[in-house]
Amino acid sequence: FSLCLSVSLSLILSSRPLTSFMHFTTPDYVIFALLLVASTCIGLFYALSGGRQRTTQEFLLADRSMSCLPVSLSLLATFQSAVAILGAPSEIYTYGTQYWFLGVSYFLGLLIPAHVFIPVFYRLRLTSAYEYLELRFNKTVRIMGTVTFIFQMVIYMGVVLYAPALALNAVTGFDLWGAVLAMGLVCTLYTTLGGLKAVIWTDVFQTIVMFAGQLAVIIVGAHQAGGMGEVWRKAMNGSRIASLDLNPDPTERHTFWTLGVGGVFLMLALYGVNQAQVQRYLSSRTEREAVMSCYVVFPCQQVVLCLGCLMGLVMFARYGEEISSCLQMVLYFVMDVFRDLPGLPGLFVACLFSGALSTISSAFNSLATVTMEDLIKPYCPAMTEAKATLLSKGLALAYGLVCLTMAYVASLMGSVLQAAFSIFGMVGGPLLGLFCLGMFFPWANSTGAIVGLVAGLAMAFWIGIGNFVSRMAVPTPLLPIINATTMPLRGNMTTAVMTTLITSITAKPKPTGVQALYNLSYLWYSAHNSTTVVIVGLIVSLLTGPMKEKDLTPGTVYPVLGNLLFFLPERYREKLCCVTPLSHKVALRSFHDQHAAVPDGSGEQRRCPTQRGGENREG
Repeated sequence: FSLCLSVSLSLILSSRPLTSFMHFTTPDYVIFALLLVASTCIGLFYALSGGRQRTTQEFLLADRSMSCLPVSLSLLATFQSAVAILGAPSEIYTYGTQYWFLGVSYFLGLLIPAHVFIPVFYRLRLTSAYEYLELRFNKTVRIMGTVTFIFQMVIYMGVVLYAPALALNAVTGFDLWGAVLAMGLVCTLYTTLGGLKAVIWTDVFQTIVMFAGQLAVIIVGAHQAGGMGEVWRKAMNGSRIASLDLNPDPTERHTFWTLGVGGVFLMLALYGVNQAQVQRYLSSRTEREAVMSCYVVFPCQQVVLCLGCLMGLVMFARYGEEISSCLQMVLYFVMDVFRDLPGLPGLFVACLFSGALSTISSAFNSLATVTMEDLIKPYCPAMTEAKATLLSKGLALAYGLVCLTMAYVASLMGSVLQAAFSIFGMVGGPLLGLFCLGMFFPWANSTGAIVGLVAGLAMAFWIGIGNFVSRMAVPTPLLPIINATTMPLRGNMTTAVMTTLITSITAKPKPTGVQALYNLSYLWYSAHNSTTVVIVGLIVSLLTGPMKEKDLTPGTVYPVLGNLLFFLPERYREKLCCVTPLSHKVALRSFHDQHAAVPDGSGEQRRCPTQRGGENREG
């Protein structure tokens, strides 16, 4: 959700509280309030229209009726968290435009989900992505995947609610818990009442607000700096326009390979197997619409990346190298740029909190879905549709309250907040590896999947916590408290108000052994951890008896090996489970679904997700 936390978040959380020097005006509060009111109204509209969220299909999957454009904008909004809106400019200001090469990873990071993951998930007619794990392996693997995802999201959503409110409070004096409660309650309200359809359409609205807020900052800031030509000149003179760095060292924080290759695995973990995104694909009216949503979100992501980078360059053109970057400094910059333009600070804050709302609402809805579909429905087969829908709404409400609780816990954690963000990143890689193990390697069995996931999580936490502890052992210089009793002239603001310590860059010895593993770039975490799951899972599967073609549930394996090993004789490919193509399996599954439906307690028919086995046993 945010790829630049390793710099910006550690700085804000290790600094002393900064005294605010600017405050919101009435127009700012009005614009911020309008964002919350509009989001609530969208939720109420979908709660009172259409089917009024009376079925789980409508509440959790928007009745599988969404078109390409809203789905793609919702995918984008979920990715663009509030911390990313603040973190990307901070990253560019501090280190330059090397981060811009992350856009290279978006190509494969969206192309592979569009043509591999979406066809498998969509044709199986899933509701929860983790239902796939039971169809491919067994119920134990499904529950382990679900619990891992819930752990990941519960920790993350409280932090993503609290962090931007903390930064805003430090800069503007905006009431900290007032902002947290307003966002948390409004988000819980429209998610609980309007279901996924309300979440997607509020994401569309919030995406527009995000674009407007960032564009306003760039346009006004560039104008005050003398135009984009002047911004670019100052960035060039300040060595902020980075060249192509082809250093293959994985411990280097940002290089072309780190961003362009390691970033692919991060994109796959997010856009390929994350329930919040998979649920949007599954809400599309057709598979083609779901695939097109990936293609549409690609240029939108590039625009978002460019906006963040341009904001960082404009910030550098205004202040030079006289400030040390952190999340708060981006808000100081915004308040400084808009100080004579009432209402525009409120627009950017609305942009900032739109990112938080879109991310949190997606978390609520996806958590309610996996809890209902993976942990409750399989054990309550006689539950009626009406009760299931009511319980799903209750779960969304409960997770909203959990989010507020986690925000309070985050406020007590101090610098451990960065560990919470790291946990989110550490868990995504092993989950990606688990899905890849099942989807690309037909002979992988359930024992291999379980051992592989445990090994991947153990490796992820070992490296992640080791990295965190080793960095905590190095003292971070504190940012000085800003004196706001007197307001200097604008030209002297950087020296009189915003001057901070500039950390000198000293040559460090190259880490070796375990320390080199701890210094692995955070962008390689997903690649390393997912590869661990696949390798361990395959070894254990081969040792315990590989799965056979006839034992696979039709439609759960993507024939990548069959395509790559086309030159082998069919008898060898048959031994490797590389014969039956995906389309044939899906057709068989669709046929058996029609003849193996079971009652769901409401008089309707539904597919039984626990039916497994070969073609002669399916149904």
